[in-house]
Amino acid sequence: MDLSRFAIDTVTLGGPLEDKLRVIRDGGFGAVEIWAKDLVSHPGGVPGAIAAIRSTGLRITSFQLLKDYEGLDGHLHEYKIDITESLLDLMDAVGAKLLVVASSTSAYASGDMDKVVADLRALSALAARRDVRVAFGAPAWARWINEYPLVWDAVRRADRDNLGVLINAFHTLARGTPVDGIESIPGERIFLVQLADYLGELKDITETADHRRAFPNESAHRDVIGALVRRIHRAGYRGDYVFEVFNDEYLHLAPESIVGRARRAAQWLVEETTREPEAP
Repeated sequence: MDLSRFAIDTVTLGGPLEDKLRVIRDGGFGAVEIWAKDLVSHPGGVPGAIAAIRSTGLRITSFQLLKDYEGLDGHLHEYKIDITESLLDLMDAVGAKLLVVASSTSAYASGDMDKVVADLRALSALAARRDVRVAFGAPAWARWINEYPLVWDAVRRADRDNLGVLINAFHTLARGTPVDGIESIPGERIFLVQLADYLGELKDITETADHRRAFPNESAHRDVIGALVRRIHRAGYRGDYVFEVFNDEYLHLAPESIVGRARRAAQWLVEETTREPEAP
C-alpha cells in the first residue's frame, strides 16, 4: 500500500519527537503534520527539532496552528499579524509550505463576512511572500464560521490562489453537517483533509475533541466518514489525508501500536475512495 499521501499528526502519538518521527517513517508513512510547539519545545531548540525531522526524510504536509485570526480590529488584529509572521518564520526554518488556520472562536471577532474576506486576503498575501499556502478550516465550536460550507464561502469570496479549504471529519461530524455539499467545492480548492472520528456520545464537543477522538475506521460514524471521503475524492481532491487523533489513551501506549492503527485506517480509506458508487 502506498502511504505517501497519508500523514500522522504528532499529537496522535506519545513520546519525544524523535520517537514519533521514527515510528511514522518505519510504519511506511511518507509524511507528518507538525505543530509549532514541536519545534519550540524540543530539548535541542528549533534547530534540534528541524534536524530530527530532516533526518527521517519525512515530508511535512502541514503546519499547525494559527487560530482566532480573522474578524479582529485595532491592536488585536495587529497582534495576530505579529503572531502570523512568527509562525511563518518557523515554517521557513523547517521548510513547511501549508499553514493550518482555524476560524475564530474569539468573543472579539466580528462575523461580518466582508471583514472576514478582507482579513483572509491579507493573510494570503503575507503567506504568498513566503511561498506558503493557507488551509482554512472550521472548528465545530467556532463563533461564526463553524461548518465547511461557510469556510468555502469565505475562501471563494477571498479568491486567492494560495487560500483553500481544510476539511476536518471530526468537526463535520460534531456539527452534524451534511456531507453532500462537499462535491460543490472543486477538488483543487481543497488544500487538506484531516480525519478522525470520536468515541462515545458527544456530550461535550471540546472535551471529546481534545481527549476522545478515534481513527476514522474504528467508531460508530465510519459510514458517514466513508461517504465524506468518497465525495471528496469524486470532487477531484488528490492531496494529503492526515490522521489527527487526539486521544489521551494513545499517549500512554507504544507509538508503534498507534501507527499500526493508522495503517489499518489508511487501508480502509483506500478501499473507501476506490469503492464504486452505490446504485440510486
